Amino acid sequence: MSRRDGPVWSDDEPLVCAMVIPEAPEVRTFVFRPASGASFDYEAGQFITLELPLPEGPVWRTYTISSSPVTASYITVTVKAQPDSVGTRWMLDKLQPGMTLRARGPGGDFHLPRQPDGKYLFISAGSGVTPMMSMTATLFERGEQPDICFIQCASRPANLIFRKRLEYMASRVAELQLHFVVTRSDPYEVWTGYRGKLNQLMLGLMCGDYLEREVYCCGPESFMASVRDILNSLNFDMSRYHQESFGTVPVSQPEVFEDVVPDEEAQASITFALSGVTRGCAETDTVLHVAKGAAIRMPSGCNFGLCGTCKVKKTSGQVHMVHNGGISEEDIAEGYILACCSHPIGAVTVEA
Repeated sequence: MSRRDGPVWSDDEPLVCAMVIPEAPEVRTFVFRPASGASFDYEAGQFITLELPLPEGPVWRTYTISSSPVTASYITVTVKAQPDSVGTRWMLDKLQPGMTLRARGPGGDFHLPRQPDGKYLFISAGSGVTPMMSMTATLFERGEQPDICFIQCASRPANLIFRKRLEYMASRVAELQLHFVVTRSDPYEVWTGYRGKLNQLMLGLMCGDYLEREVYCCGPESFMASVRDILNSLNFDMSRYHQESFGTVPVSQPEVFEDVVPDEEAQASITFALSGVTRGCAETDTVLHVAKGAAIRMPSGCNFGLCGTCKVKKTSGQVHMVHNGGISEEDIAEGYILACCSHPIGAVTVEA
């Protein structure tokens, strides 16, 4: 049963583009309304699918709704054009107020509960911020005091979508804590926030009570996988983790992630090639811990994957490493690991 009074929009009726709002480089928000004046009924975080009339033929593209369902007279989608974009490229170049599009939805299982009253941690990267914006605006507009730790990652400050709107809400709600992470700063602009790749240390500084929160994550798959690695390494209860997926997994069946998680019951071994020593261990042991137990001298410093002192070459086998910036992607590609935060999966050989 609908929660709205009066007619509710169904996908039998086209949507009219009412407004186009620039958000960031190559990012626009499109506002849609039904000509009939019907209202929308959806959950914060759900998506809608639009038919885009490209010259070579119509295509259907799915976009997360970035507006709040508390305001039911319109919906917005906020889109970012990627280098290989086709449909989104057409929207940015051609879609103007007054044009109509066919649409399907709303749908999706990635959304807030109908009565959200918990503590939330929202983590996003790039255009993955759109469902987080919908959720945050919903909690803000309900007239209560939401408890949200909001982490947004982008390549540079200019690409932080919704920054001003988020800052406005945070200036009115004490328990909405904003944290922005960028990989590089903008020329001639001062950036005093976090730089680099989101890691365990940053998460602990931003949100010390993360273990008590419901986590919602959205962004590129590689980003979401790295967030899961961080949370798994910190013993977070992953039944409280939710991520955006356009699949059709029923709500009653939680998504299963095929992540590598060291198992304390699983046996592994490490061969220290230069020392001629092999030691059995559990997957939850680190290479550095096993080395110390075998009286093998290995330089180390922070013991948290930050300083890079314990970098060593892995010549065979697989390790699970969740570091905090102490090693470059180039070194990883060449086979190097940080012994303090690398867990052996099966038999591993290192040059030590």
